[in-house]
Formats: sequence, structure tokens, C-alpha cells
Amino acid sequence: MRFDYTTVGHVTADVMADGSRQPGGSAFYSALQAARLGRRALILTRGVRSEIEELLSPYAGELELELAEAPCTTALQTSGKGRDRGQRVLAWAGPIEPDVRVDSAVLHLAPVARETPSSWQGEAGLVGLTPQGLLRTWSSPQEAVVLRALAPSQLPERLDAAVLSATERPFCTALLDGRAVVAVTDEDEPTELLVPDREPLMLEVPPVERLLDDMGAGDVFAAAFFIALADGEDARSATVFANAAAAVRLSGVGPGAVGDLAAIEARMGACG
Repeated sequence: MRFDYTTVGHVTADVMADGSRQPGGSAFYSALQAARLGRRALILTRGVRSEIEELLSPYAGELELELAEAPCTTALQTSGKGRDRGQRVLAWAGPIEPDVRVDSAVLHLAPVARETPSSWQGEAGLVGLTPQGLLRTWSSPQEAVVLRALAPSQLPERLDAAVLSATERPFCTALLDGRAVVAVTDEDEPTELLVPDREPLMLEVPPVERLLDDMGAGDVFAAAFFIALADGEDARSATVFANAAAAVRLSGVGPGAVGDLAAIEARMGACG
């Protein structure tokens, strides 16, 4: 296939508490993790080309970009960490058209603000979903983002695996129907693994001595999880690998802390 890992979703301009701006969005963080695992990674997104290219310029050598022009780039104002994180949608680039073409070993539908289509054209070996952006709703700019239940019509036409947080789980009943492998992350609590026709498993996560920044950790987990599954690993092994990838990310600050294979394997080795 042409690409090893393709993400579909908005690359965002994340406005931090101190007013600084940095690249964000599940599509960005997951593709960056895939690239650092040696995969040819593509982001299919929508926004203002010049703004997104500037945001991604430090990572231009690692990622490929296919962009649909929009009047604005999605911007999110973020405050807090973990369960206490709050977000506001300052600008929205609009929906990504359903006729996107893919040719990828892994297709990762990575919405941040209700933008991804449920259908596409082309070939995908494994289809993964991080549904957080499908749950989000906001009444107007500057209003806080809130979650609402996932509708079955929002789910992709095909789905092999999904990653969501424990906070999102109550809103994802439509996703927990046993058709896909699902990992439910819960910060430093055990990760819940749901495999069709098997009993749920709870897998411990590696400890992180000093947590400075958790932006993108769930997206890093998702990329590592989907890649391991696509490579033929069983769901338990894929979860262990993904937990280690997230721990590497949590041990540093910003996108630069997204680890490569050697760092992730070292983290797994340190856990015995």
C-alpha cells in the first residue's frame, strides 16, 4: 500500500493557557507517533494551508500532508490536564468531505470536532477510530466543549479497532457492540481491553515518575495500538506496547516527547 499510516482529522492550532500556539489534534499526534515508528505517515486534513504548514514545519521531514483549503483552521483553547482539562472551540474548519481517497495499511479516523466522514474511497488494511471528536459539541465560539452520546450513524462503515478514554466511555454505547477491538484508557489506572467474544481484561500501565504534559498521550497510545494490531500482534500485546508508548510521551513535554521504537521498547523492558 502507498502509505503505512493515514490519519483523517483536523490538525489544530492549540491555544494554551499562556497564549502560546502549538500544533495539535489526534491526526497530528497519531501520525507523528507512526512516523517515529518508522512508518510512512500521511495526514488528510482541512484548514488554512499556510497556517497548518507553519504549525507542522518542525515535523515536515517526518509527515506528509494532504490538505483541503478552508476559510479557517480549527483552533482549540485548552486548559488543565487529564480529567480536569477544558476546551473551547475558537474556530472550526468544517467537515472533511466523504470522498477522501486512501491507500494505507492503517486508516485512523481521528476527529477532534465532528469533522470526519463515515465513508471513504480506496483501500485500508486496518480501520481504527478515536471517537472523542464525534462526542464533542459546542453552542458557539468561546463556549465550553461538552460531550454527548455517539450516534450509530456517526460510526464508520467499517471498523476494526477503537481507542477511547474512561471519561468518554459512557457516551460510546454505540461503539461497544462487540464488533471491534476496543481499548479504554484511564490515565494511570489500568487500561480496559475489550475483545469480541472474550472476557474483558484490565492491563496495568507503566508508572510515570513526573508528569509534566499529557497532550496527545491518548493519540500516541492509539497509533501504537493500531500499528501493533495491523502488524499481527494480539490485542493484549498491542495494549502493552501502546501503554509503553504513552508512558514515553508522558515523560516529556510537547510533540518532541513522542518516542521512537527504541524508546518504547526500553520502556517496556524497564517494566519487566
